[in-house]
Amino acid sequence: MTLMLDRVTFSYHRWIRPVLSRFTYEVPGQGLTILLGPNGAGKSTTMALLAGTIEPKAGEVRFLGSDLTSARREYRRHVAWLPQRVPTSRQLTAREYVAYVAWLKGESRTCAWDRAGAALDQVGLAEQSGRKTAGLSGGQLRRVGIACALAHDARVILLDEPTAGLDPHQRTVFRDVLREVAARVPVLMSTHDVADLADEADTVTLMDGGRVRHHGGTRSFLEHADPEAVPARRAESAYSVLLRLDGAR
Repeated sequence: MTLMLDRVTFSYHRWIRPVLSRFTYEVPGQGLTILLGPNGAGKSTTMALLAGTIEPKAGEVRFLGSDLTSARREYRRHVAWLPQRVPTSRQLTAREYVAYVAWLKGESRTCAWDRAGAALDQVGLAEQSGRKTAGLSGGQLRRVGIACALAHDARVILLDEPTAGLDPHQRTVFRDVLREVAARVPVLMSTHDVADLADEADTVTLMDGGRVRHHGGTRSFLEHADPEAVPARRAESAYSVLLRLDGAR
């Protein structure tokens, strides 16, 4: 077990029903996991808790078997968090920014600089490494975010709606990079768009109403699709069927 929520309860206001109540979820230890669900399902809250940007009202966020409060140093070094908007500094080049993040994560300045160059090469941005982040496209910024994770030995990468706002070509390039990264580092990617459920996804977690409705391999998820659904719409069909079945309970 690397990263998990253990019986977590969270509410944004005391007088509002909790978004999550005694919720347990473990990030799979390998491959690409898609955290799927409609808006309001609890995905963003789950991701924020796993990223340590908010704290549970009850329960624990556990990393490497320990509560996050006692494993903060290891967590800071080994968990990469990419929000929907990569918070770059417009005055830094891509390599300067990646090196800065690696340094914040505990790498020495020299090592951070060297690893930043290697990481940008891995995500196909070597030619853009000297370009200021202010001049990069949305798709390129997403890849800069991935490079930041690769530059500091992340053991798990968390991506919150990373394909939002990308055009079809940018999405294809990003997914190609993601597939290569997920072969080495476990990746959890949240989305409400079933189009993000590509064949290379290893695991699908479907959330709705603050609960997990399905968790398993991509094949087992697609088996819920209507038998008459055309191949290109199987993921969409499975998504609709599972939500409809749960709503009927």
